[in-house]
Amino acid sequence: MTTIFDALRADHDNQRTLIDLLEQTEGDSDGRRDLFQRLRAALEAHAGAEERYFYVPLMEHDKTQDNARHSVAEHKELDDYVERLESYDMSAPQWLITVRELKERLLHHLDEEEKEVFPVAGKVLTDDEKATLAEEYRADMDRRNGND
Repeated sequence: MTTIFDALRADHDNQRTLIDLLEQTEGDSDGRRDLFQRLRAALEAHAGAEERYFYVPLMEHDKTQDNARHSVAEHKELDDYVERLESYDMSAPQWLITVRELKERLLHHLDEEEKEVFPVAGKVLTDDEKATLAEEYRADMDRRNGND
């Protein structure tokens, strides 16, 4: 049985890979543009689906409500970094500096979710909810990524 935690971790691992690869790119190159677009799309789709199929259900429980709200606020912070990157010249030094700041915030966010939010969420969600939320999350991610 795949749980919501398995589905989210798989996407988290993809985001870690993309940000690592993006940080290694140089200048205003096709590779940098491609990786940035892939990361931007991954973050956007993940945040939307995660908020709907993980954080909304967690907001219904007193034990997980604060963590859920905090994580949703961090999604907005990550969006702000992406918006800044979109406004910069990719060959400017500030672009790579901002990618590194985004990476630091993203890794903090993913680690916090996995180490702090998941254990508490695992106690408030039933096994059936964990499985159903995973299915709904994956279906939504497929729709968001044009794989419906």
